[in-house]
Amino acid sequence: MSQIRIGISGWRYGPWRKDFYPKGLPQTDELAFASRAVNSIEINGSFYSLQTPERYIAWRDDTPEDFVFSVKGPRFITHMRRLKDIEEPLANFFASGPLLLGDKLGPILWQFAANMPFDEERFARFFELLPIDRQAARRCARHCAERLRDNGGTDIKGNAPLRHAVEVRHESFLCEAFVTLLRKHKIALVVADSAGKWPYVEDVTADFIYMRLHGDVELYSSGYTAAALRRWRKRIEAWSHGGQPDDAHLIHDHAPPARSSRDVYCYFDNDQKVHAPYDARRLLESLKLDDALQTEPGVEPGVEL
Repeated sequence: MSQIRIGISGWRYGPWRKDFYPKGLPQTDELAFASRAVNSIEINGSFYSLQTPERYIAWRDDTPEDFVFSVKGPRFITHMRRLKDIEEPLANFFASGPLLLGDKLGPILWQFAANMPFDEERFARFFELLPIDRQAARRCARHCAERLRDNGGTDIKGNAPLRHAVEVRHESFLCEAFVTLLRKHKIALVVADSAGKWPYVEDVTADFIYMRLHGDVELYSSGYTAAALRRWRKRIEAWSHGGQPDDAHLIHDHAPPARSSRDVYCYFDNDQKVHAPYDARRLLESLKLDDALQTEPGVEPGVEL
């Protein structure tokens, strides 16, 4: 059985207050509210700066038992260093505490800038550095900066696989070599709907699918119509059953290894006009995944997709 996780990218937005979030809800309770309206959230604060072990623990404890986070890797690695000399920054990231999410840690997202072209050697080296499980992440974290040592950021027992996903925005990635490299390392290529601004591809390169829906018509600000959400629902159903849509937008015609199922992670990033949480709820409802959620944040019932 596959897991289907539908959620939002981030949760702390001013325009959402007194709209998605009820009037009078303390800001400290926003994650608790949001995590009971969707079944996954993409942490994007980790993209802008290193978080702390205490913060990851608080996020873990504020959310339901069956909840899952994805975590966005630091832009210092992807945008500033552009994958050069990143051994210590990568160690710093894993030392900062994402492992403390425990079983609530889902995929780690690595987003690259639109002016970052494909360099096969550089990306191959990056993929080799990415830890494939908790034990490898703990080993990586040992090489962190002095200020992060002994901070408790990797104090979690046992082992579990780690998943990684890559979102690219430069046309040079539309080549078979990139898809082959992703499949070799079992890293997902993000299906990114960006209102036509960046490349849109749907090659399956891992045992899971990672989707980011940035806006149907206008980047970050337009919502998704019932017809658009119906299209996404059908694609999610195809992927979750181990297949792919008949009209998939592919770089590489070679089909991925057959599977009976794949997990799907889908995040709405059209947050500017408060569409994201409502679109996520409607998609959850259309997939019959809303029954397990604990709040009803004002989405009109009975929306047929």
